[in-house]
Amino acid sequence: MKIVINRCFGGFSVSDAVVEALHLDSAWADVERTDPTLIAMVEEDARAASGLFAQLRVVEIPDAATDYRLQDYDGAETIIYVLDGKIHYAG
Repeated sequence: MKIVINRCFGGFSVSDAVVEALHLDSAWADVERTDPTLIAMVEEDARAASGLFAQLRVVEIPDAATDYRLQDYDGAETIIYVLDGKIHYAG
């Protein structure tokens, strides 16, 4: 499964192009991190898809993961997921 995260301090936000493509209210609106359009835009040009003070990145976790959570530290994010009963980190 592919998930979009923010890799720098400041917080998750998207560019105006992503706001328009996903029909969002603002760059800081709740966005489904697994949205195929968002993933494609970040994979194509992460700098153009990233909002102010954001550095978006696509990370992939195994489809067999039984659970995952976003961990945020001052806006910089990682993914914690469970696979075969063990905790793993991505990002």
